[in-house]
Amino acid sequence: MPAQRSTRPAPSRSARSSPATDRLIGAHQSIAGGLPKAVERAVETGCTCLQVFTRNINQWAVKPLEPDVAAAFRAAVAEAGLGLVVAHDSYLINPASAEDTLREKSIAGLVTELERADLLGIPWVVAHPGAAGEQDRAVAVQRAADGIAEALKRTKKLSSGILIETTAGQGSCLGDTFEEIAAMLKRIDRSKTLRDRVAVCLDTCHVFAAGYPLAPQAALDETLRQFDEAIGLERLKLIHANDSKRECGARVDRHEAIGDGKIGREAFKLLVNHPQLAGVPMILETPKEGADGKPHPANDIRNLGALRRMHA
Repeated sequence: MPAQRSTRPAPSRSARSSPATDRLIGAHQSIAGGLPKAVERAVETGCTCLQVFTRNINQWAVKPLEPDVAAAFRAAVAEAGLGLVVAHDSYLINPASAEDTLREKSIAGLVTELERADLLGIPWVVAHPGAAGEQDRAVAVQRAADGIAEALKRTKKLSSGILIETTAGQGSCLGDTFEEIAAMLKRIDRSKTLRDRVAVCLDTCHVFAAGYPLAPQAALDETLRQFDEAIGLERLKLIHANDSKRECGARVDRHEAIGDGKIGREAFKLLVNHPQLAGVPMILETPKEGADGKPHPANDIRNLGALRRMHA
């Protein structure tokens, strides 16, 4: 099934890549209408990298991925020249759950996500580490790590891996501190064959909401120092670039357009130009809806442009 073409003019190849040639910048795009449509939307808005859901994230049941659909998606990505595509897992998945039935469904869900990513030629699945609920938090961290490790073991013949995403600390969600993610990685790394298939996605809104400042320069440097000390910057494979509707330390996960929130333009300019983050792809998960409540490509174009203009 060939990838469909947009009737809208796409930004030129040079316009999409020239302002920040050493940095891949893109956005999460909808797969409504089929997976190849997400690539079309990425091209329309000027993305050089892309994030997608590969399935309906609100249901446990997953329709098998047809080989022709997977082939069309891979071909569309190649034709578009996207430098990276990542997937995001279903929000239903909770490998830390104290309920054994839900935890097993979650592990199986991660397996499905990895299998689909592999068929689509996607190297990483971004995954939230889950929520503790009423459990002791340290126990929940161990269960999350073991659940992720089990999913990786069950897919040992695949090359796709998992990026554990930093979280805002809302409710009992795990992963709001670098130390918790480090503890998960350390536990997973006990199996040396798994180490190369698990790394980290840093979400700017989430870490800010969790209490890590991103500006001024000294504050960002200290946040990155803490990340490097606990996790290691070599494990940082992706940045979700999102401003925050709420203040630093609010522990509320509410994304905002770049420069319009509490993080602000200064912080994003520092992030885009920080030498320790050079080469780390950045993907937007900023609001797409206009005043009419419908998604508008212009919002992605504006946010992508804002990040690129900040690049020195």
